[in-house]
Amino acid sequence: MESLIVFWFRRDLRLSDNAGLYHALKTASAQGARVLPLFIFDRTILDELPSKRDRRVEFIHHALTDVQQELQTHHSSLMVRYGFPIEVWEQLLREYRIQAVFTNHDYEPYSTRRDEAVGKLLAVHGVEFRTFKDTVIFEKNEVLTGDDRPYTVFTPYSRKWKAQLADSHTRSYPVNEYRTAFWQPLENYSIPTLQEMGFEPTGEAFPPKEARTDIIRTYHQTRDFPAQRGTTRLSVHLRFGTVSIRELVRTALELNEMWLNELIWRDFYVQILWHFPHIEHRSFKPAYDNIPWRQDEADFKRWCEGKTGYPIVDAGMRELNATGYMHNRVRMIVSSFLTKHLLLDWRWGERYFAHQLLDFDLAANNGGWQWSAGTGCDAAPYFRIFNPTSQTEKFDPKLEYIKRWVPELSSFDYPPPMVDHKFARERALATYKQALKSSGDE
Repeated sequence: MESLIVFWFRRDLRLSDNAGLYHALKTASAQGARVLPLFIFDRTILDELPSKRDRRVEFIHHALTDVQQELQTHHSSLMVRYGFPIEVWEQLLREYRIQAVFTNHDYEPYSTRRDEAVGKLLAVHGVEFRTFKDTVIFEKNEVLTGDDRPYTVFTPYSRKWKAQLADSHTRSYPVNEYRTAFWQPLENYSIPTLQEMGFEPTGEAFPPKEARTDIIRTYHQTRDFPAQRGTTRLSVHLRFGTVSIRELVRTALELNEMWLNELIWRDFYVQILWHFPHIEHRSFKPAYDNIPWRQDEADFKRWCEGKTGYPIVDAGMRELNATGYMHNRVRMIVSSFLTKHLLLDWRWGERYFAHQLLDFDLAANNGGWQWSAGTGCDAAPYFRIFNPTSQTEKFDPKLEYIKRWVPELSSFDYPPPMVDHKFARERALATYKQALKSSGDE
């Protein structure tokens, strides 16, 4: 039986400029081994999804089909398994002579637990398990303060990030140099269909993965206006690794520093989650766990459905529900509304976004919600409460975005505001202030 090195795809669904894949192929080439590409549809995650028409599962399926087609040009094939990772690996260890497993780092709490368990299993069988940095430019302890602590404020973090950046950090990995090390099975593997895994296709189109230079050049001027195509829509491709962060950073360095800052925010939130994993379930700042959030499920339902009576909020929620996408400016408005106007727990909103967003990423989603709620590491102060009306006047003055999603705006069918802005603002300020005072953190 031929000795194999397995490369395990996760959040890196591409062949080009893939760190772990490059190292797997290079090692195999030096050792006379072959690389078997693998992806596992993880039931630990899939079984928890509330809908069987999940855009993200379909996006992954499309991406894997693209990888498969590209591998076939190298006379290789992608093995795709559906199941629980430990059980899949136990089966693979019985079926193949595996000498090593290569993959890229994944920083979320579940992922680190999964990798630890898989690593222990492989070690029992004498199989080496190697992981590499691929989805970020800097990770873990690579950008620290002068006294070797993780940064918890973005601006000084971004300064240090830029100061440390060197050409080596953005250099692509030349995977093609070792393409002959891919394993060539006797016949191509088939990818399980969505239906075979219990899912239904949505048939929706996904954003292209082209980094449009015209949008990036003017990003600083257009990014806040949801009616315009002023953002790249690359977030889902970054989430699943169908594009390379190194290539995008090179583009950003050339074209637009503000767009570069958005890429740095990704690194920042990933290292926050790595160093402070408690944020998955609790506030970054413990004092904010004392806020007595309202437990009004009817109000939450109206927010989810886009029936709050605040047009910009409703437009954003309807766009999210219909497309799996929401413009970033609008994400800030709707999350501020939930936590400040309605005084509902940011975790409710975070969880809803996690179910709906095509580009859902735990680190970024959590960071954004805690920023809006004022509970996070680098948060908007709790007394910053977005006024939906003034936000509309600034960023959708002609109501182009709103009318696209709230066509009944001027009719009797549109509901009145579910809460008065002035009342909601004063209630939020008083509630936050009292909670922080009682914890001694005011």
